[in-house]
Amino acid sequence: MTSASFHHATGPARRTVVAAAGAASLGAVLAACGGSDDDASGDTGTAPSGSPSQEAGGGGSGGGENAGAGAALAATADIPEGGGKVFPDQKVVVTQPAAGDFKAFSATCTHQGCAVKSVADGLINCPCHNSSFSITDGSVQGGPAPKPLPAVQITVSGDSIRLAG
Repeated sequence: MTSASFHHATGPARRTVVAAAGAASLGAVLAACGGSDDDASGDTGTAPSGSPSQEAGGGGSGGGENAGAGAALAATADIPEGGGKVFPDQKVVVTQPAAGDFKAFSATCTHQGCAVKSVADGLINCPCHNSSFSITDGSVQGGPAPKPLPAVQITVSGDSIRLAG
C-alpha cells in the first residue's frame, strides 16, 4: 500500500494569490496610462533675433487662466520660425508661423485635457492620443481632438513676449 500525504493550506488558496497579483498589476498599468503635466517643454530650437514688435494672438481667451497676465514668457529669439515652444507652467504654447508673426494658444488638448508637449513640422502635438494642431491658427490637423486650441492673447514688445493683461 502506498502512502499519500495531504497538506491543508492554512493561508489563502493559490487562485486567490494569483488573482490578487493580477489585479495589482492591472492597477499599475492603468495608473501608468494617465497623462502627466510634469514633462519638459517641447522646445524645437531657436529663431533669429531682431524680429519686429507687434501684438499677436488673435481673439478669444481660454487656456491662459493660469498664466499670470503680463508675465514675460520668452524672448522672441526663443521661438523658432515655423515652430514654437510649449510653456507647461503657464499652460501656453507660443508659435511663430512666419518671421515676426507670433501666436499663442492653450497648451491643453481639446480631446481629453492632456498637455501638448512639442511643436514640430508646423504642428503642435499632443502625446496622449496623437492629436495635432496648426501653429498658425490652432485648428485640428489630426487625431481625435474635436475643437481647435483656444487662442491666448500675447503682446510682443521689443524682443519680449508677454501674456496680455
